[in-house]
Amino acid sequence: MDFKKLIREVPDFPKPGILFYDITTLLKDAAGLRAVIDGLQTRYRSTPLDVVVGIEARGFIFAPAVACALGKGFVPVRKPGKLPAETVKAEYALEYGTDTLEMHQDAIQPGQNVLIVDDVLATGGTAAAVAGLVESLGGRVAGLAFVCELDFLKGRGKLPGRDVFSLVNYQA
Repeated sequence: MDFKKLIREVPDFPKPGILFYDITTLLKDAAGLRAVIDGLQTRYRSTPLDVVVGIEARGFIFAPAVACALGKGFVPVRKPGKLPAETVKAEYALEYGTDTLEMHQDAIQPGQNVLIVDDVLATGGTAAAVAGLVESLGGRVAGLAFVCELDFLKGRGKLPGRDVFSLVNYQA
């Protein structure tokens, strides 16, 4: 399936000079959404996995569906103050400033194989932070899966030696 035909490009959002890749047009297409879930789960079907981690917010769209398709559980990674039990935190750099993500302290058990799923791999900071959270709990990052990858932002560079998979790649 040509996913790029289902992803709307919005110029100057959220600010002038930025080209935003809007997946909402992909989400509303039943065949497109099914193809995304199938594509992600097929890539990791033969990978030994224990749990699928999804990153707030758009990772929550794809990760639970992939987890279900693989017969695995889902673990949310959220912005601070959203999870009710004890958490571990990761702070990471943004273009202007920093951000923080949290995961329940008991979400990943030592030795578990984890697939991290999100919508877009851009600069790689978010994905690297989540991989660090998983590993801080003793988990093993078996893969990082994305719907889209913005190759020109070189996010893979922050994930050296890791299995990174994207269904759609955008060049500059």
